Amino acid sequence: MGSGRWSTDVYDAAARMRSATGASAFAYSDSGARRVHDALNPSGVDMRESRDSDEHPQSLAIAVLFDVTGSMRRVPRVLQTKLPGLLGLVLRKDYVTDPHIMFGAVGDATCDRAPLQVGQFESDNRMDDDLGRIVLEGGGGGQLTESYELAMYFMARHTSIDCFEKRGRRGYLFLIGDELPYPRVSAAQVRDIIGDDLEEDISTDAVLDELKRRYHVYYILPAGSSYARDERVLDHWRNLLGQNVIQLDDLDAVCETIALTVGLGEDAIDLDTGLAHLIDVGSAHHGTVGKALAPLHRGAVARGPLAVSDAASGNERL
Repeated sequence: MGSGRWSTDVYDAAARMRSATGASAFAYSDSGARRVHDALNPSGVDMRESRDSDEHPQSLAIAVLFDVTGSMRRVPRVLQTKLPGLLGLVLRKDYVTDPHIMFGAVGDATCDRAPLQVGQFESDNRMDDDLGRIVLEGGGGGQLTESYELAMYFMARHTSIDCFEKRGRRGYLFLIGDELPYPRVSAAQVRDIIGDDLEEDISTDAVLDELKRRYHVYYILPAGSSYARDERVLDHWRNLLGQNVIQLDDLDAVCETIALTVGLGEDAIDLDTGLAHLIDVGSAHHGTVGKALAPLHRGAVARGPLAVSDAASGNERL
């Protein structure tokens, strides 16, 4: 996937049509649907693909998967309204030439009816369509855990991205949530939800190691969510991802935060330049984003292509 180009005009026309008719941008979920939309169902999926083409010869895979349980249900609505700004920054400021963006959602596989929803990598307005198909379940198990590890497993084993496979450049995966992953990927859940037959459970650490061979992985913890200031959540994710845990004081700044993180990772900007770009485009969130990304900017941000040997070995399965 990943053909076509994003059009703000098309997005605005769709928004005007919804406003005129009273339709919701999340009509599927708001209609009462509680099963995963066919287009986002991970069951039986071989690969979600981000491929180069004549139109997009330097594709870069960017995946955004978010918790839709409890207080986190607001995240996709914010992303949907801010989508033009995200694409505008990434494209107009030349952070990335050919971004392919995937949206997906994470719930709790122990109790939710839609525990994993995964769209396609898209370069045009179909990414907005995928957002609109997401079930905003709002459930969750209430144990400070959600099935992030199941999403990591899918991304590690069921995505194929040319930026890595052809050029040895990792894609980007942003997980947005406020709880912990389960410690192991359940073989039974993988079979029931994705369709793979695993001989045994896999540790979350092992799956994350596999995932990080081909993606820069970030966890965004927004203020206002149920466990935003819970040190158990922060400490656990920092143990998993180090400096790639981003505390965000305002959820409304999430798209700008993603855009600048990619720009920093691609060495297209430094933080001061990125914050100036936010002022340039009229964003009110440059202060929030600057605070959130300052630790990442001070650290050793992984940039550039992997060594050839790393790229070659990144396709190995556990």
